[in-house]
Amino acid sequence: MKNKEQVTYFIADLHLAENRPDITACFLAFMKNDAIKAEKLYILGDLFEVWFGDDYKTELTEAVINAVKTLNSSGTKVYFIHGNRDFLLGNHYAKQANMILLPEKQLIDLYDEKVLLMHGDTLCTRDVDYQKFRKKSRSWWWQGFMKSLPLWLRKRIADNYRAKSKQAQQTKSLDIMDVTESEVVKDLEEYNCQLMIHGHTHRPNIHNLTANNSPAQRIVLGDWYEQGAWLKVTPTEKTLLNTHFN
Repeated sequence: MKNKEQVTYFIADLHLAENRPDITACFLAFMKNDAIKAEKLYILGDLFEVWFGDDYKTELTEAVINAVKTLNSSGTKVYFIHGNRDFLLGNHYAKQANMILLPEKQLIDLYDEKVLLMHGDTLCTRDVDYQKFRKKSRSWWWQGFMKSLPLWLRKRIADNYRAKSKQAQQTKSLDIMDVTESEVVKDLEEYNCQLMIHGHTHRPNIHNLTANNSPAQRIVLGDWYEQGAWLKVTPTEKTLLNTHFN
């Protein structure tokens, strides 16, 4: 087992898919060369482009299991928060990979600093249509019904929804699909902390704001469509990093 540095990594929005082997290769290289140095790795949603259920198996899903399992065996703990694309990922798959599932909002202690983690889609309150779908799709009855359907039908339903969602996004402004600042402040004050880390919007940045009548920060993770992107946190600094595909 390798010695671990005092470092924690955060990633989100990889959207791994069979038709993007370049993203998969970048992810596997990151796990082998970078994440293995860390104490912990947090995956904040949309690891996969789509998730039909834990009974869906491909070379890609197995490769991710092996990569996460290998990383865990090296001593790096791996945590996962569901995104809006892979919210059906369940306990069976997580256990296979030795990956710890977290709730949609998780408060952690990060080198003596309280940090609120989430995927970030709950912050986009101006996207009313999406929030309605989100509320329905996270309900126990909807997920139970979907998981009871045969795999081929789940695939068809998911493909149809993705097509409609892509079409709907073309008519929505970027502001509607971005976070609502007051929602950010509300969550920070509810959890009594000054730092939030999330993904979803694909707009990597470190934002300064005010919450709890004190300076606060919101760190947004980048997506992996064109490059690998992650946040590196040590006891002394927070850095957004990236690497271009080979």
